[in-house]
Amino acid sequence: MAILPILETPDPVLRQISIPVETVTDELRTLIDDMFETMYAAPGIGLAAVQVGVPKRLLVIDLQEPEEEEGEPVRKPLVFINPEILEASDTLQPYLEGCLSVPEHYADVERPDRIRARWLDADGKAREEEITGMLAVVLQHEMDHLQGILFIDHLSRLKRDMILRKLAKARKEQPRKAA
Repeated sequence: MAILPILETPDPVLRQISIPVETVTDELRTLIDDMFETMYAAPGIGLAAVQVGVPKRLLVIDLQEPEEEEGEPVRKPLVFINPEILEASDTLQPYLEGCLSVPEHYADVERPDRIRARWLDADGKAREEEITGMLAVVLQHEMDHLQGILFIDHLSRLKRDMILRKLAKARKEQPRKAA
C-alpha cells in the first residue's frame, strides 16, 4: 500500500467529471487500499479517486466513530463504486464540512438528511440502501467530487472567494516557511 498525494484546489483535475468504473480489477482494489491508507494518514473520513488524480467514479469512506466516548475510533471502511443517488429527502440539514482538497477550511453546507443510494462494493456486488446522518452527508460530499464539485461551490460567492484567497496566500507563504 502507498500514501498518494492529495490534489488541492485550484488543481484542474478536481474539476473533471469522473468516468464510470467498468470492472472491479486487482488494480482497482490496489487503488482502493491506497486510498484508504491516504485518507487515514491525512486524516480524513472520505476520499474520492479524483482527489488522488484518478478521475474514476470511486470513493472510500470511514467515519471512524469511537465505540465509546474516549475509546479508539472503530474503523468501518466502506467502498462506493459508481455510486448514484436514487432519491433524496426534501429535508435539508446543515453540516460543518471540510475537505482534504481544501485544507484547513470549514463551512456549513445544507444537504438532504436522508438519501437512497445504489453502488457497487469492493467485490463488485450491487448494493442499494437508505442512508441517513453523517454517512449521508459524507457520501453526498464525496459524490460531488465525482462531478467536479467542491464543497465550497455550495457557499456564497463571498465565502468561497475568501477561502480561495486564504488558500492562495497560504501557498505563497509555504516556501518561505521551509527556507
